[in-house]
Amino acid sequence: MIIAPLRLGIAGLGTVGVGVLKIINKNASLISLRTGRDVIVTAVSARSRSKDRGINLSGLAWENDPIALAMREDVDVFVELIGGSDGPAKDATEAAIAAGKDVVTANKAMLAVHGQSLALAAESAGRAIRFEAAVAGGIPVVKALSEGLAGNKINRILGVMNGSCNYILTRMETSGLTYEDIFAEANALGYLEADPNLDVGGIDAAHKLALLASIAYGTEVDFDNVVLEGIGAVTIEDIRAAADMGYRVKLLGVAQMTGRGLEQRMTPCLVPTISPLGQLEGGTNMVILEGDDSGQIVLRGAGAGEGPTASAVMSDILDLARGLRLNTFGQPAKTLSKAHPAATTTPAPFYLRMQLLDKPGALAKIAAVMGEAGVSIDRMRQYGHDAGKAPVLIVTHKTTRAAIDQVLVDFNITKVVEGTPVALRIETA
Repeated sequence: MIIAPLRLGIAGLGTVGVGVLKIINKNASLISLRTGRDVIVTAVSARSRSKDRGINLSGLAWENDPIALAMREDVDVFVELIGGSDGPAKDATEAAIAAGKDVVTANKAMLAVHGQSLALAAESAGRAIRFEAAVAGGIPVVKALSEGLAGNKINRILGVMNGSCNYILTRMETSGLTYEDIFAEANALGYLEADPNLDVGGIDAAHKLALLASIAYGTEVDFDNVVLEGIGAVTIEDIRAAADMGYRVKLLGVAQMTGRGLEQRMTPCLVPTISPLGQLEGGTNMVILEGDDSGQIVLRGAGAGEGPTASAVMSDILDLARGLRLNTFGQPAKTLSKAHPAATTTPAPFYLRMQLLDKPGALAKIAAVMGEAGVSIDRMRQYGHDAGKAPVLIVTHKTTRAAIDQVLVDFNITKVVEGTPVALRIETA
């Protein structure tokens, strides 16, 4: 029996859109063998028709309006690669669903904000929204959660999900340069978004974490309640001190369901240098999934770029070509529960860095404040004096963030701490 080709309409011809076209052109026969049908592009849409993208578009229909592309009769799957939480991306996605099309997207911002309403619309219309490329580039983490680990209760998700931040932090360590220096370098190399705060502020990575948490815990996407802290306050002193004590600094996402509710945080943390996360270099991403029966699954790979992200888009397209349609977030959208956000109460060690005034009894006062808050000291290091001040580093035994916050407040009472101390959670994978 001859199966009709799967016809794609691609909206957005940036790096990823061009990458998808290249894969389809290069691997057409392989794709056909693996899906049992041809996969072809019939029409495209982008902001500029005249731009040289290094690929021949002459045989494809062109639409200036992505909504018109989404509604074309010769398009079976609308591939949304425009980006942005609202505007043309969302409007065209809604139009595609209304016109009876399946949707493949790499748009984590749109799904983090509107995922529930879009999923309800798609599933009520008998359509699918797939978004492997929206999380961790070429790493098949959405498939791992929604398919490979579907029989597991997920105990925890953690990972490095923004390659730009990981590049900055590892480059600071290897070069000895400041955050400001490496930020400028990354920006000049084109590693940062047009709005750099999406990267260094942790927003991009938090979008991804919220999507994974929805699949893992059967909750509506709850991006607004991700505890969010970027890497802008991480100094070269923190990088050096962490290394001296056997740790590296990472922007780490963690999600877990507890008896109090859903914990989601995307914050700078210390991880042991010898751990899988601690060995992660440059722009690479890593996601660790902990299932009750599977144990720990470590997924590592390129978190961005033309090839890896286009590869993830193609994995969703090929599933649709095979006739595989899954619910957007792993179960029917109407069955997803409202997430009950919870502050992190899981105990962990913490790293503290502060400047102590060179006064008799200064260390004793700090230790006393910590003892009164129930925070015990595992290790303490004092470095050389400088103009009457001494940098002091402390690693605590396991404690709560609430106890650490109390300690930071009480440090002010001692009159021996200058400036604002730094407190970073230490995570072990």
